[in-house]
Amino acid sequence: MSKPVEKQEWFRVAESFEASGLTQKEFSQQRGVRLSTLQSWVYRRRRQQSKKTEAVRLLPVEVATTPPATESMLEVVTAVSVRPTTC
Repeated sequence: MSKPVEKQEWFRVAESFEASGLTQKEFSQQRGVRLSTLQSWVYRRRRQQSKKTEAVRLLPVEVATTPPATESMLEVVTAVSVRPTTC
């Protein structure tokens, strides 16, 4: 298992790779690191970042069956509050 300091350092390397615009192979050759090690840390960083993003919210959809107009049109109506309220 990696030490916390080592983990932070590798996350910075992975971040540098993401910003570089290079391929993983090019970046690893320039930095003198093994390609498989870079790939592993890039994967870990991306996975950690995806956990930080907001959860996906699904909204209910109702499909109306009305005859099509002369021109095709799609109308999307959203509610102000997604949660149902009770009186």
